Amino acid sequence: MAATSAYPPPPPYYRLYKDFIQNPKSAPEPPPPIEGTYVCFGGSYTTDDVLPSLEEQGVRQLYPKGPNVDFKKELRSLNRELQLHILELADILVERPSQYARRVEDISLIFKNLHHLLNSLRPHQARATLIHILELQIQRRKQAVEDIKRIGRK
Repeated sequence: MAATSAYPPPPPYYRLYKDFIQNPKSAPEPPPPIEGTYVCFGGSYTTDDVLPSLEEQGVRQLYPKGPNVDFKKELRSLNRELQLHILELADILVERPSQYARRVEDISLIFKNLHHLLNSLRPHQARATLIHILELQIQRRKQAVEDIKRIGRK
């Protein structure tokens, strides 16, 4: 029986780092960050963090276009419309089961619009989360300083 390794051998470029402990500048510079589009596992991706519009995705937009969208109002409106369409779908399934496809397409369109609206709020959510984390860090550090001062006075 031949012996096999559970892990493959390291890539050959590990040898470039053999003198790193004695001379840290001997290691090669890291590669530059990827810019633009790239292919990973057969899929094409881009480094541009831009939310494509519904039109670019081939989906009809159910809420007003433009930068001044009232997200709260539009989300509520789409949610009410979704509830109405689900009730209508239930009625159609009881009365005329063969005509359900159009309602399912309408519900799918509403879900896509809701999803797009929520995704357009992600940058705001990320900023708010980051602000909250930083405020907590400041609060913890101030508390640590107060603790150190209090212990120093004893």
